[in-house]
Amino acid sequence: MSLLSDKEQEKIKHSIEWAEKATSGEVRVCIEKKCSKDAYERAIECFFDLKMQETKQRNGVLVYVALEDHKFAIIGDSGINEVIPDGFWDTTKNLMLEKFKHQEVAEGISLGIIEAGKQLKKYFPYNSDDINELPDDITFLH
Repeated sequence: MSLLSDKEQEKIKHSIEWAEKATSGEVRVCIEKKCSKDAYERAIECFFDLKMQETKQRNGVLVYVALEDHKFAIIGDSGINEVIPDGFWDTTKNLMLEKFKHQEVAEGISLGIIEAGKQLKKYFPYNSDDINELPDDITFLH
């Protein structure tokens, strides 16, 4: 059994595709049931496991969610972190958290991805020669 329905997965994937048309940044989503450590620390591990640091501009973004433990984190690669202001991810996190509080996980992830794309567009605009460097599929860990 999957952690999200096919319809929810499609919604998230479409959000990733939309965001990546707004920015040259690369967005990935990683979901697992439980997280026994700090969500940010786990997100960093997943980021490197997924080889997200290998993008040309170092502009990958990972949305990490541990469903049963109600934990999540959003992290950006060094290219992003060098140019964004403090609190950059707060709007995105708050949008997601509001949906999560109402058990609307897929909606929260989708809104977070779209917001991240809008925000990243200011620093990493989409280029006509942009190539999709990372898969848009959701990564489910067990």
